[in-house]
Amino acid sequence: MAVRQLVRGADRTVADLLGLRAVAEEDVVLVDARDLDPAEETFLAASAVRRCPVDRVPVPDRPVYLHLDLDVVDPQDVPGLLFPAPGGPRLPAFTAAVRDVLAGGSVAAVGFACTWRPGSGADRILADLAREVAAPR
Repeated sequence: MAVRQLVRGADRTVADLLGLRAVAEEDVVLVDARDLDPAEETFLAASAVRRCPVDRVPVPDRPVYLHLDLDVVDPQDVPGLLFPAPGGPRLPAFTAAVRDVLAGGSVAAVGFACTWRPGSGADRILADLAREVAAPR
């Protein structure tokens, strides 16, 4: 789990070689993650990482890195996902939450994650979301 490496809960050999600092667990909010393996559940249960649904994302009051993983979106809205997790938020709700966080003015950087089958159309959905995020406010 990438979050575990981010907060120094796993091997950080590469991160340490690059001089990347760990993030405090209490500064991490994991939104709508539901398809977790037992080790992830155990780690999160004992950590200070906060979890919330997409309709309750806190708007940060200081600079943040916003990581957008489209695997949390209901797969009926993003066809061809390699790791679909049914029951997630619909794409409009996901996009609205992203807009709310961006409107807070504290996003320093944005990263996207999405693995899909070529030709499924997911690339167009990701491109549309990237344009939305990059649009001047």
